[in-house]
Amino acid sequence: MSEAGGEPVRGIGARLRSAREKKGLTALQAAEKLHVDARLLESLEAGQYAALGAAVYVRGHLRRYADLLGESPAELQQLYDETTYTVAPDLTRIPRSEPGADPSRLMVPALLILVGFALAGILWWLLSMERTKSSAALASPPEVTAAATAPAPAAAGNPASGSAAPADAPASAGGPSQTPSATAPADAAQAQLALKFKAASWVEVYDARGRRLLHGVEAADSARTLAGAAPLRVVLGNAPGVALQLNGQAVPLQGLVHHDGSAHILIDRSGRASATHSGVPRG
Repeated sequence: MSEAGGEPVRGIGARLRSAREKKGLTALQAAEKLHVDARLLESLEAGQYAALGAAVYVRGHLRRYADLLGESPAELQQLYDETTYTVAPDLTRIPRSEPGADPSRLMVPALLILVGFALAGILWWLLSMERTKSSAALASPPEVTAAATAPAPAAAGNPASGSAAPADAPASAGGPSQTPSATAPADAAQAQLALKFKAASWVEVYDARGRRLLHGVEAADSARTLAGAAPLRVVLGNAPGVALQLNGQAVPLQGLVHHDGSAHILIDRSGRASATHSGVPRG
């Protein structure tokens, strides 16, 4: 079955080669009958089984070649199994990669982070809106009230006038009445002027003492309430868009509005308005 003193594996090849030669076949002719490459049969006869691939392929080629040559396939395959030491791989020693992180476990932290960013963005937007509203409220000029125009500064600026009662005493004694002037007359009375703006307009308001009560552009649909010593000097850039009331009584402006819509008027303590072309005193 094998050559004396030779390797048993070489005996497989010798038996195949001897059987082929007995049938008078060359390796090429045998390959044509089996429909395989001649080099495959030459490898079987030379015992070069590694070139044929896995053991299952080697057994298959041995069986077909043995059938063609009249050899016993079972004997050749048994001889191959006995002389071939195939060590099965130890699957327990195959390195295994560390189990990866479960993607589902990462979804919850990712969602929490996204929700946190969204809440932070909403909070930042709300705070920005509040700051914008606060800035707009601080930027608008405050309304001038009666408390802001208390008569205390007048007494300090004109010590000789004294209190209201002594100032009116000479007028009641029968002396000639004096017309109000821009230099803080003694008989000037406090008056409350309300302005309602139906349209945007430039406005300047000065009291009899020359104090500037209001100065600037007022927006449409706004209102102002001022208090100062009458008569009041008023300059309006858009008089048709402004309604005036003195001490609750409407102040008519008919005949006092210029062609360009402006008006320069003087309102006495009774609420009567008259045109004035004199320069407006600068406080």
